[in-house]
Parts: sequence; structure tokens; C-alpha cells
Amino acid sequence: MRLLIAGWQGQVARALVEMAPACPDVSACAVGRAALDICEARSIERALSGISPTVIINSAAYTAVDAAETEVERAYALNRDGARMLAEAAARRGIPIIHMSTDYVFDGNKASPYTEDDATNPVTVFGHSKLEGEEAVRAANPCHIILRTSWVFSPGGRNFVKSMLAQATERERIRVVADQHGSPSYAPHLVTAILELARQVSAPEEAAGANGQAVWGTYHAANSGSTTWHGFAEEIFRRSAALGGPHADVEAIASLEYPTPAQRPANAVLGCSKLETTFGLRLPPWQQAVGECVERILQD
Repeated sequence: MRLLIAGWQGQVARALVEMAPACPDVSACAVGRAALDICEARSIERALSGISPTVIINSAAYTAVDAAETEVERAYALNRDGARMLAEAAARRGIPIIHMSTDYVFDGNKASPYTEDDATNPVTVFGHSKLEGEEAVRAANPCHIILRTSWVFSPGGRNFVKSMLAQATERERIRVVADQHGSPSYAPHLVTAILELARQVSAPEEAAGANGQAVWGTYHAANSGSTTWHGFAEEIFRRSAALGGPHADVEAIASLEYPTPAQRPANAVLGCSKLETTFGLRLPPWQQAVGECVERILQD
């Protein structure tokens, strides 16, 4: 199985590059904008011709949620137009595509976990651009998996876990929002699921889930369970303290006390039962994921 991973700087892409070599049946090639500009047709064709992938994973995205409020054209160019062009090129060659998306396609007002069938209603430019990217991928390539995730963290890159540990080296008390709920998603656990998805869809004419039905469509993928940013921070410091690492007291605050240019959803919890029912995939509890991540960071 040959994977082409569009976008090599993101946390998921980095984890894919790190973990794929351990799979003897997988050859993975992550390409950044210099080698693959998904907004440029000729660049896409060159990359597909050179790599001849059996599955494409599109993790390339404009993810600066706050900056997107003013850099609207850049957000749409990558998240919508580039996603469409890559999906169209894949469709012409009969290649299935796994397209990464986000909980920001919802408004966050639901009281329970979001399912794939819930109505979308983004309230940010980032969310709107990602939703239109989903729609473009669906229209361009019938052989698609759209994988929505949330609150991604990993041992590398910029993320909440690394930020909390860094702040704890400088402060004894950290103020963290406690009225936003979500599903933390550990990039290596996501990658384990993505690699299995890729295996199951690498032969499009044979792709079928555990129930024998066609697998193409939209799925949610996040670690099991949910928490708040405040609860997330407390678990980070609990795990770090147990390993002799930095830790701090966590003060709960309301979102109004930490204003941001782009509105954060009050509820970003994703229900992932469809992924388990169709593919037999269930990510471990988020607390376990935090423990694994903190341990790796402290070892580096």
C-alpha cells in the first residue's frame, strides 16, 4: 500500500511519517507545499505521477483558527479549493482519498456528542472553509472518507499538552477555560486508525465495512471520552507530576475571561460509534492518550 500524505508539517502527518515505517506493507510519502501544492493542478499531477499512490491522505489545511477570521481567502484556498482539486485528481485516477476535517463544522450548541448525521452550522471562517472542503471532496470523488477530529495533540508540534507543560516551568498557577467541552485526539492513536482505514479502502471495488455495506462517507475519530480544557490540563499535570515533570495548579475560568478572535465551540465532543460499527476501530480513552504523550515529551 502506497500512501501519499498531503501536508507534512501537521501533527497527524508527522505521526504518519513516524509510524508508517513500522508497517511492512505500507510505503508512506509525506509531501509539503514545495513538492505538492494542492492549489495548483500541475503540482498535483506531478506528485501523483511520481508516487502512484494507492490511497491519498489529505492532512494539508489552513488551521490558524483565529487568523482565518481576517485571512479569509487563504483559508478557503487551501481548505476548500485545494481539497477539491486534490480529490478531483484522485478521482480521475481511481484513487480513494481520506480527507481530514474538524469539529468546527458544528456550532457547538448541542448538549450531547455530535454524530455524523447532525446538522452542520459553523460559526467561524475556519469552520466554514472546512465544511465547504468536505462538500467539495464529496462531490469530486465518490471514493472518499472524511474524518472529523478535534483537540489534536502529540509529542511534537504546537499543541495544548506541550503548551501546558511549558507554562508549568514558569508558573505555579495556570488559568484554563472550563466551559468548553471536547474530545482530545492523540495523533499517534489517530494514525493507527487512519492506517487501518487506508488498508480497508485501498481496493475501492472491494471496500466494505464489517456489516458488508459500502464504507465511503463521513466519520468521527477521537479518543474515547470527553473533558474540558480545564480537565485536560489537570490530567496533563497529574501525569507529569507522577513522572517527576513540571506541573501546576489549574484555575477554572469561563470562556468570557479568555476572549479569542474566533469563537470556540462550547461543545466539541464527537460521537465515534459509526467508526467502530463500520470498521471495528475505537480509539483508547483520552486519559491513556495523555499519559502516553506526556511520557514521550518528558523523555525527549
